[in-house]
Amino acid sequence: MNNNKKKIIPYIRKQIIGENMVYTGVWLVVYLIPIMNSTLMSEEYINFSKVFLAWGKITPYFVLFLLNNQIFIRFLLHRKHIFGYLFTCAVCLGLTFGAIEIYEQWNIASSGGYAGEYIRPRHASLTDLQWYWNMVLGTFMFAANIGIKQFYLSMQYDEDLERLKRENTQAEMYYLKYQINPHFLMNTLNNIHALIDFDSDNAKRCLIELSNMMRYVIYESDGDEIPLVRDLEFIGNYIELMRVRYPDNIDIRLDYPRDLSRQTVIPPLVLIVFVENAFKHGISYKAQSYIHIKIDLTADHIVARFENSSFERQTGRRSAGIGLDNVRKRLELIYGNRYTLDIDTSLQDKYCVTLTLPNNDKVHSN
Repeated sequence: MNNNKKKIIPYIRKQIIGENMVYTGVWLVVYLIPIMNSTLMSEEYINFSKVFLAWGKITPYFVLFLLNNQIFIRFLLHRKHIFGYLFTCAVCLGLTFGAIEIYEQWNIASSGGYAGEYIRPRHASLTDLQWYWNMVLGTFMFAANIGIKQFYLSMQYDEDLERLKRENTQAEMYYLKYQINPHFLMNTLNNIHALIDFDSDNAKRCLIELSNMMRYVIYESDGDEIPLVRDLEFIGNYIELMRVRYPDNIDIRLDYPRDLSRQTVIPPLVLIVFVENAFKHGISYKAQSYIHIKIDLTADHIVARFENSSFERQTGRRSAGIGLDNVRKRLELIYGNRYTLDIDTSLQDKYCVTLTLPNNDKVHSN
């Protein structure tokens, strides 16, 4: 959770920087217009007295923008005080441009009708307008300010939503993975418990083997991916541990390429669920049983096939278990639609599962 917060802070800062850069660029252009206009009108030189006068007429807009951007929108509009926001904006616009109009009329009257160094038409006359036009332009400026701010806020909200989705996905995947671990431990302890009464030496050996396996479960499988060869070694140890419990005539096979590269990775503790399921539902003490596991690699895919004898439909029993449902959810969280899981129950005495995963596709929980 803390790591995600650290990741989102730079993005929020980028949003703020981007928004402020837009405002800075717009106002920089506005304040440069008087200078640019003098050049475009082929003036022999720039009359800075007119430029300063134009800047003086622009500045009330800038002050109103700052008030709207930093105070009115933040403390009124974003807090859903719509009528309060509209009333405050109207009052500020009216007072500002009304005061400017009164001052200009007083200045003209006090000078005997002489208007002073007003900017002539088409000479940097951006705000040399009647007061009501200033009100209209001020309203437009406020609306544009709201639009820009809402645009950047929507980008921030979208990023926050994606961050929350990633956090929820990661939390759900860890929950599903660690829900498998107790399920595996419970089954293995039951196997060792069955040995204690009639073969204590073998039970001790199995406890050591279990300790090694749990080291893998607790430490090595804590990441998002594990080398396939290491996961298959873990499965091989599990199978050897399970052989002790069942009769010698059970046919158990684990076939996979012996030259597997450690660069071929899969999510940890995925394949073991299908192996557990095969032992749980495919072995009978009374009838010939088998479990065949075969791993094949192609250029693009890892194909794991699990085939075992099936007795549940013959006896009328049905048992889905939480392990298979959890691994399906976990694969969906990791791969989306880039994996396939085919369960074939068309034959009464056979249960087949084929899992196809992307080969050398880095597994990420976010």
